[in-house]
Amino acid sequence: MVIGRLVRDDIGPITLSAARFTIAAVFFYLLLQRTAKVVRPSGASLLLLGGMALAGVILFSPLLYWGLHFTTAVNATLINGTGPLFTGLLAALLLGQPMHARAICGALLALAGVIWLISGGSASFWQQTHYNAGDLLVLASVATWGIYSIFSSRATRQMSPAAATAWSIFLGLPVLWGMAAWELYLSPIGLSFKLVAVILYLGLGPAAIGFYAWNQGVARLGASGAMAFYNTLPLYGALLGALSLGEPIGQTHVIGGLLIIGGGFLAARSR
Repeated sequence: MVIGRLVRDDIGPITLSAARFTIAAVFFYLLLQRTAKVVRPSGASLLLLGGMALAGVILFSPLLYWGLHFTTAVNATLINGTGPLFTGLLAALLLGQPMHARAICGALLALAGVIWLISGGSASFWQQTHYNAGDLLVLASVATWGIYSIFSSRATRQMSPAAATAWSIFLGLPVLWGMAAWELYLSPIGLSFKLVAVILYLGLGPAAIGFYAWNQGVARLGASGAMAFYNTLPLYGALLGALSLGEPIGQTHVIGGLLIIGGGFLAARSR
């Protein structure tokens, strides 16, 4: 989210998404070539992969990056804290999977940790926070990620998480290319070392390794169980800030981190 906010004036949200998934597609193509037997989807699995492609590849990233044009990384992080509750509700509505009391408590506990971590435990934080249309776009991206996770939980029953992740990217990428071509026609970009480095990182990090690891977790915990750990995002941000920028870790970070991790494990144990 921080990087998406950083390059918002350098590249359009769709072009950035298409570029990062192109890098990820190359990664997965090479990975699958090393597999003894490459699974080619068909029938019901193709529909599930198409759902993953639409929700996670075509919609999620552009909505998130578009929202970051208008809102702050802090607002986006807070809104993402609602992800586990969103996904649990969607899983109940679409799959008939009941939300157990332990899962609800875990999601609420982790959300409380996110709020505590971002606000610093100060009530004055809410007086300085302003909401805008970008927040609605980020909220929409959270909903699409929940849908992606639900499709993933079904697709990984029929094929490996690596194959499911790869084929969903392969299916969604041509659509992103077409949308990016139109965006580039309207708003051409100028390549720079910073932008190339960002695209490479987003392609190999979040889009390739991140999506693959996520779908591995979804295969084991289900959509609702995996989403409980989605709220570790701001915790990693604080830890990376301490390690790379020398930012201090205080009592606020410790309390928020314990709430987030505790909520994640509580929700996961409901599975």
